[in-house]
Amino acid sequence: MIKKKNTIKDIARMAGVSKGTVDRVLHKRGKVSKTALAKVEKILKEIDFHPNPIARNLKENKVYKICVLIPDDKIDVYWTPAHEGIYEAQKEFIAFGLVVEKFLYHPHNKQDFYKKSMEAIKVKPDLLLMTPLFEQESFQISQTCKEENIRVALFNNHLNTKTTQSFIGQDLVQSGKIAADLINKILPTKSDIGIIHIDKEPHLLLKEQGFKEYYVNQECSHRILDAKDFNSDNQDRFEHDVKQYISNNPNVAALFITNSKVYMIAEILSKLTKPCVLVGYDLVPKNVSYLKEGGLDFLIHQRPKEQAYLSINYFAEFFLFGKNVPLKNLLPIDIVTAQNVDYYLNQPSN
Repeated sequence: MIKKKNTIKDIARMAGVSKGTVDRVLHKRGKVSKTALAKVEKILKEIDFHPNPIARNLKENKVYKICVLIPDDKIDVYWTPAHEGIYEAQKEFIAFGLVVEKFLYHPHNKQDFYKKSMEAIKVKPDLLLMTPLFEQESFQISQTCKEENIRVALFNNHLNTKTTQSFIGQDLVQSGKIAADLINKILPTKSDIGIIHIDKEPHLLLKEQGFKEYYVNQECSHRILDAKDFNSDNQDRFEHDVKQYISNNPNVAALFITNSKVYMIAEILSKLTKPCVLVGYDLVPKNVSYLKEGGLDFLIHQRPKEQAYLSINYFAEFFLFGKNVPLKNLLPIDIVTAQNVDYYLNQPSN
């Protein structure tokens, strides 16, 4: 049997009060006597009443604004799926009064990051969603938002502060351990292993930390070389420096690249015809090509599209329907090979 939907008129009749009193109780506005409140709450409990949050929001005609501080994907294609996730979430909720505005910054320019954040804060959004690539500036931004009574949420990488309401991403230390485990399973004994940061960002050190921690707890004869930083702004200089690194470490048999630019190393190694196990991150087109061709061995999928989509989705449902937002949501860490990569590429939400 389909359960009858009780109206405000029905509840008022059962409680012996006016419709106006029921309306004030349901929407928590205006004054209601303790006696009337008790009567209404008793009936609501008996009939297991749940308000319709969609109808309520449409009636109030409230517009919620989310500003997203995110790197420009024309500069770094890793962020393209994240932009897609934002667009998809925006489409789902725009009819309910949700507005999403993006503020794009250069992923290697902290001044631009801070400038765009200030532009977003001036809009006075209900939420600032950001990827805090620059740690010190991100702390300043989150503190400013606290002073301006603007909620802050993070995705991609975490910020150790109490001024943010939510984080969606992965356990970066654990992802480093997974990369180490993959390499350890396929390398012969007594091999040199290198860790490479390309255009290093602070959160990449967490991956390095996890990678090293794995080998501390393993009985193996591999030698972990000191981590090496490379800047990719100048392609010729970058290639020269990487070749010099390989020349200086002739016994290196595996390289762990801590971000999505592993394809840049794969390209250089192919010119050197240097056999080397390569593990990196993310399904950017060039990485996928080298993975399928055998130029690199494993990619760890960080689900940037899902991170961005869920970040918008959680707060849209919070603003519109009163749902709780998780303080932290760590997404699964996917290992992608040449054999399963097409499955991930064909998914509607990467």
